[in-house]
Amino acid sequence: MAEASVKADSRMHAEAAESADVVRRQFAANAAALSGLGATLRDRAPRAVVTCARGSSDHAATFAKYLVETHARLITSSAAPSLSSVYDAATDLRDVVFVAISQSGKSPDLLASVSNARACGAFVIALCNTPGAPLTQIAHHTVALHAGREQSVAATKSFIATLAALVHLVAEWTRNTELVDALCAAPGQLEQAWSLDWSAALDALLPALNLFVIGRGYGLGVAQEAALKFKETCGIHAEAFSAAEVQHGPMALVNRGFPVLGFSQHDETRAGIESVARDFAQRGARVLLAGGHVAGCTALPTIAAHPVIEPMLMIQSFYRFAARLSRARGLDPDVPPHLRKVTETI
Repeated sequence: MAEASVKADSRMHAEAAESADVVRRQFAANAAALSGLGATLRDRAPRAVVTCARGSSDHAATFAKYLVETHARLITSSAAPSLSSVYDAATDLRDVVFVAISQSGKSPDLLASVSNARACGAFVIALCNTPGAPLTQIAHHTVALHAGREQSVAATKSFIATLAALVHLVAEWTRNTELVDALCAAPGQLEQAWSLDWSAALDALLPALNLFVIGRGYGLGVAQEAALKFKETCGIHAEAFSAAEVQHGPMALVNRGFPVLGFSQHDETRAGIESVARDFAQRGARVLLAGGHVAGCTALPTIAAHPVIEPMLMIQSFYRFAARLSRARGLDPDVPPHLRKVTETI
């Protein structure tokens, strides 16, 4: 089935299409504030970074881990919200930057974690898309995502906005002009990425019940995000793995015809991802590879950019494809069963 033959009439599709404008608007609106925040972080010289998020925002936090550890050179880990909301544990967070990521800024467990982190000495930065949300009232500093209203349950433009905000934050913190320049180019590249045709993946994924999504480094977070979108919008049981971890057990499930989607940005991780893709293909799997070229795998078109920007571009192309795949499988990507836009976990 050709991609053009599948209707693009969902809010998910329309909202994802706005991502380039969102990133362009966000960069201009946040420039002065993030310059100041970068200076504050340099003055504070934190000993570590802790992230806290759920769902798509937590996948952005995975991206943040690699971004911070490779550029700010600080250990970065993910906080379990239940430590605060269920166990009422108090962790020593003095001299730690606590980054809370949420589109709505309303989930009770996230708010409990942020309040606890602040009480335990952390410097709290919120990345939030809702002006005046409870999260923004607790944080020391808020980085607005400027994604605008997002009605589809499946987050798209807000996820890309979060990745862009994280790049901007780290660029200002580390005074990395290369990252700033790469982010300046991103809106135009996102427009190009949106136009790419991934219909070559339709035949493999229309009948799929299960699949693996693989990535590594900066690309692991978008692999996690794609797996979530397969579940919630396409009704496919998808699991995301690091290209390194997938060989420790999960590889045993792969047999002839098993679908695998790989995300491979152009950096030091590409050789490893291509090696795993080659192993999958030799086992008879149907391997779809965004980035890189491996014999026996279906190459999906991508836009070349800075390695920290390429995952953002690949997930943009994926969103367009996922909205169409959902329709092709007879589903409504805007109304996933049993889900709401704001999940208020405790």
